[in-house]
Formats: sequence, C-alpha cells, structure tokens
Amino acid sequence: MRDFHLPGRSPALASEAMAATSHPLATLAAVEMLRAGGTAADAAVSALAVLCVVEPAMTGIGGDCFCLVAKPDKPIWGYNGSGRAPGALRIEALIEQGVKKIGPESIHSVTVPGAVEGWEAILKAHGRFGFDRVLAPAIHYAENGFPVAPRVAYDWENATGKLAADAGGKRHYLKDGKAPRVGDIVRLPALAATLRAIAAHGARALYEGPIAEEIAATVKARGGFLRAEDLAAHRGNEQTPISTNYRGLDLVELPPNGQGMTALIMLNILERFDMQALDPVGPERFHLALEAARMAYAVRDTHLADSEAMRISVDKLLDKKFAHSLAAKLDPSRRVAIPPAPTPGSDTTYLTVVDRDRTAVSLINSLYHGFGTGIVTEKSGVVLHSRGACFVMDPAHPNAIGPNKRPMHTIIPALATRDGRCAVSFGVMGAAYQPMGHVQVMLNLVDYGMDVQAAIDMARTFFEEEASLVERAMPAATVEGLKARGHNVSVVPSPWGGGQAIQIDWDKGVLVGGSDHRKDGCALGY
Repeated sequence: MRDFHLPGRSPALASEAMAATSHPLATLAAVEMLRAGGTAADAAVSALAVLCVVEPAMTGIGGDCFCLVAKPDKPIWGYNGSGRAPGALRIEALIEQGVKKIGPESIHSVTVPGAVEGWEAILKAHGRFGFDRVLAPAIHYAENGFPVAPRVAYDWENATGKLAADAGGKRHYLKDGKAPRVGDIVRLPALAATLRAIAAHGARALYEGPIAEEIAATVKARGGFLRAEDLAAHRGNEQTPISTNYRGLDLVELPPNGQGMTALIMLNILERFDMQALDPVGPERFHLALEAARMAYAVRDTHLADSEAMRISVDKLLDKKFAHSLAAKLDPSRRVAIPPAPTPGSDTTYLTVVDRDRTAVSLINSLYHGFGTGIVTEKSGVVLHSRGACFVMDPAHPNAIGPNKRPMHTIIPALATRDGRCAVSFGVMGAAYQPMGHVQVMLNLVDYGMDVQAAIDMARTFFEEEASLVERAMPAATVEGLKARGHNVSVVPSPWGGGQAIQIDWDKGVLVGGSDHRKDGCALGY
C-alpha cells in the first residue's frame, strides 16, 4: 500500500466494468458506453475516437491501430490495423532523389492510415453497437468543443512549428499561429464532419470517395506516391498473438510488424537473473533492465520488419536458448558492448477496457510523432501520420521501404495471462520505449508485488544510442550507481510515454485500474 503522506494516486477499484485512458473525457465516454449496454470493444473504440479529438497530437483517424481482445474461455484475438506504403513507391526512386533517411516530416513517411478500418473490424468482431452510436461522443466534442488539458497543451505547443508550416495544420489546429493553452475551448468542425461521414457510411467513407481522394491529392502535391487506390485497397488482418512466460505470468503481444517481440526477448533475458532479490528502485535492477533492452533492441533493429519480409522466424527469435545466450553476455557490475547484429545460431503507443463479462480490450492508436507529419488535409481535417519513418533506406535490410510493405511498428498493446485467463490488460505509450515499458510493468507486478498504479508510476529509464536517460524522479543514489557501472546518464527532457492498466482479480471479482500521471487521464469503473 502506498504512503498516504506522499503525493500519488491509489488504484481505481470496481466490480462491474472499468476503463483506463489518457484523458478523462475518453474514460467517461467508455464508462457511459459500458453502462448503456455496450461491450468492452464498443467502449474502447468510443474512447479512442474521443482521444482522436481531444488529444490530437498523440492520435488520430489518420494513424494506425493494433488490438488484443481476451474473452473468458476463448483464444486471444489480435488485429493488425496498420497500413502499407504506397504501391507505386520504389526505394530506387528515393535513392535517386538523394533520400538517405525517411524523416518524420517527410512526405514519404505517410503510409495508408489503418486505424478506422481497424476500429470497424473490432466492432464487427466484438461489439454490439455501430459507428453511429460509438462515434457520437467524439463528434460531440469536435462540434461543440472541449477544454484543452495540461499535457495536451504541452504536446500541442511542441508541435507548433510543424503545424504552422502546413496550410491544413495551421487552419485546423492553430489560432493566430499559436497552439491553444490549458483550458481553452477548441472546436474541430472539419474533423467532426469527417467523423459524421464515417458514422453514417462506415470505414469506407475514409478509404473511398472524397476524403480518400483528398488524402491522396494532399500527398501527391508534396511529391509523395500515395494514391486513392492504395486507400481503397487497404484491409487490416487478424493475427495470432505471440507470448512468453515470465515466472508464471504470460506476456502476450502481437507479432511483427509490431515490436512486441522485443519485450518478450527482454523478459527471456531477465529471467536468468534473480530480479526479485534486487531493490526495485536500485541501480542493479535498472542496470540489468537497460542491458537487456540494449540486447533485445539490437535484435529488433536487425530482424524486425513486415512479417512477409522477415528472414529469421519469430519462433527462433523467441527461443529461450537464444535469449539465454544473450543473457550470458551481460555483466551485472558493468555496461558491456552489444553485438551489432545478434542472430540465433551465432555468438551473440494506449487504452484498456474490461466489461462485466470480463472481456478485456487492449487497444492502441497512434500518429507516431506529435501530430504525425504535421500535414493536415484542408477540407476533411485528417492529420497524416508519420509511420513510414520507421522504414530504413538500406535495400538489403528486411525493413527497407518498399511497395505495399508495412513498416516496423512501435505501438504495441499487451495482455498478461495466468492459467489461460487474462490477469492484466495494459500498455505503455512512448514510441521505441514501449517494450521497455511493458517489461518494467511486468517486473513491478511479478517480482515486486506492486499494484498496477504503483507499477505504472515508478520512475523510468531508457537508452538512446550510447546515453542512458532517466526521468527526474529516479533516486539520486540509483543515478550514481548507474554511472558507476559505466552508464552515461542524463535526465530525459520529457517523461517516457504514458501507461494504462486494468488488473482482473478473479477470486474477489474486482477490477483494479491504473492510469499514468505522465498524462491527463484516469481509470474509472463502477
């Protein structure tokens, strides 16, 4: 139990149903949908649509989504709602143009937005309501306005430059060239009209007809290759999840092109160490976590790509013998060199809802960078995401950009199961940080017995190239201990991502929710 003398937040408790999102208005929309008889899927999609309005830097209908659904006594259902690169795009043409890297504001980072088609698939498979009802709260806020929350204002301000450089961005998301401030009321009429079209005509309203044609024309005018036929051809697909067992709890992720595999490899490495014996906020724990991450991310950067382009199977990459060979290279007392391309056989983005039937939905949706590319369609108000920035420009790499390919994806929903039942539905946002976040939550739950709120709240660390970056809340003694082990430590300018979680206590019939203080949101149930 937390120390009530100190700032903090208790986990939310409820018995019927619960939602946890990064914005109170989205959590409220989910709870209202649940109380109206909707399923967890109805509530999750409704909350996500609200987030696309009230948290526009982080997510939008011009992005991608991934989903896991756990139902009692049913196999876990997974859905890949990510889009593909344009069919006419050729890496050779980009090389001829002198492109060496796909940057987040490059027009070539715009891939087909897969989110809305994914929402429709989730509702068809697991919902009771249609888009007309589920999207109503989002349409309400877009038309009538919403007050800007503190973290939303912070993210919006940071994207002012890229929005000001685009006619649509400036028109829809800035006023007099400035981002809104905390408490300002913002209305998004163009986005409301687009959401109304989707509510009336389904996902095809985005992928065919005037909206799709405007998206394609917007990209073409800037030298991109996306065409209306690319949007019309888009379909997401169901996927069989992948998992690994960590001390009795199975972490469930989606397979590539998502990076969930990275979290599983990290856990496979860390199970070789007695993590439970370490101070949960001590340097030994965070040192091993950073080292395991550096190993697992090296595997990711070498092998992870669109599943059809991968050259090493996921099964081989998740083989525990492979992870144990990586673990053998780690030194608990010092930072070590990481093999540049570890390979088996060699020496080497969120919200969650649980309903009264105990169906758990783990759903994530993203524009990747803040406001994606910063490019917004002028009539329909669709923010175009920058997911193609995850491609590489090396033709020999499995994740090389190419026609109709999905890029390596950072956004990953997660579930944790025990004895075949969902124990926790959770996710941690934050681009590349997400596998590290999933592992930190798992260790906090399994090795240190924390509740979900405490597991989310703990100070975070990650690495960028040769630097180990910590949040300001990291204890000073831990920072000094990391430095003594060879880490080049500095404080990260912004905290690492945000997380949401709902734990299911099957014995007591209670739901326990946590929501990250790094965002504006909350967990709420009834």
